[in-house]
Amino acid sequence: MSMFVKTLNLGGAGPAVAIKDSIDVAGVPTQAGSQALADAAPAAGHAEVVERLLSAGYRITGKVTMHELAFGTTGINAWAGTPVNPRFPDLVPGGSSSGSAAAVAAGVVDVALGSDTGGSIRIPAACCGVFGFKPSFGRVSRQGVMPALTSLDCVGPFAADMDSLIACMRAIDPSFGALPGLEEVSIGLLDVPAVAEIRQAVAGAVAGSGLPAGTVRFAHFDAAYQAGLVIINAETWAACGHLVETGKVGADVAQRLVAASRTTSADVDAANAVRDAFTAEVDAALEGFSVLALPTMADAPPSLDQAADTSRLVSMTSLVRPFNLSGHPAIAIPLPARSGFPVSLQLVAARGHDELLCAVARHVASRLQ
Repeated sequence: MSMFVKTLNLGGAGPAVAIKDSIDVAGVPTQAGSQALADAAPAAGHAEVVERLLSAGYRITGKVTMHELAFGTTGINAWAGTPVNPRFPDLVPGGSSSGSAAAVAAGVVDVALGSDTGGSIRIPAACCGVFGFKPSFGRVSRQGVMPALTSLDCVGPFAADMDSLIACMRAIDPSFGALPGLEEVSIGLLDVPAVAEIRQAVAGAVAGSGLPAGTVRFAHFDAAYQAGLVIINAETWAACGHLVETGKVGADVAQRLVAASRTTSADVDAANAVRDAFTAEVDAALEGFSVLALPTMADAPPSLDQAADTSRLVSMTSLVRPFNLSGHPAIAIPLPARSGFPVSLQLVAARGHDELLCAVARHVASRLQ
């Protein structure tokens, strides 16, 4: 299948797991979906998360493709191949962790690891109709993961059900504890722009949870999205900019990298000021509510033929990227599809409260009609 760049059979007899091609597996080159890294040397060792999966008895069945250099949201990759979206084959699989989401949606693995710098777990999870979890920033080890330096990126799991996702989190995060009870839990429904069908589906899922809910509005949400773009541009240029001169980076990603090179230190300082303001705003809302709820995507995923100009599709991340900036844990939960396209609910919790977020997500998912 085009999602696998390398099939493997490592580890125990436990659940099958696929690994995104930006995460090191010993003996396999980490190519990050880029022809510019086609001749990369095999990784000398496993990433720490891979070691932990193997220690927990998981069976690594392969490395899977991704949007080149994790710098795109569609999952379209002319060199490494674009994974088919198993449930919605006319639509993009989402990026950048396209292969991870597609492998879970196709049922060829039980779980998969991806990474999320600006929505790169939650967007493909939403497009492919599976669960995808971005942990709190810094919660899960990024040792052996590209890029080495980041203030946004988080490694996390994809799964077809919450119990499998929670078990995978326990494997990759030794600090992940027991799930708390839901006695005092409430949900703040975030008022954000999205197409009517998606807003209705999200509101219905929140109502169906039976948990007390209210409405939340943020003043800095749009600014946080823009600031997140500034930071990812600066950090991706720093990590990958040197590859542009090889002439082997795909045109869409090369264009984005060249544009990213124009990010100034003043731009970054301004973005970090927005980061502080937005983070405080989210933290304040999470003093009133246990979790926040909003759509993962504001509209249907684009079709494959609409998605040729990937630079125009960055806005797919309008509702997810702000929480990379703030570092809060966030999860994408598949809702019943509407009008032939996937719909996904995003829940967000306080930083470090990943167990609470998973407990609420499991409850909400169990009540879906």
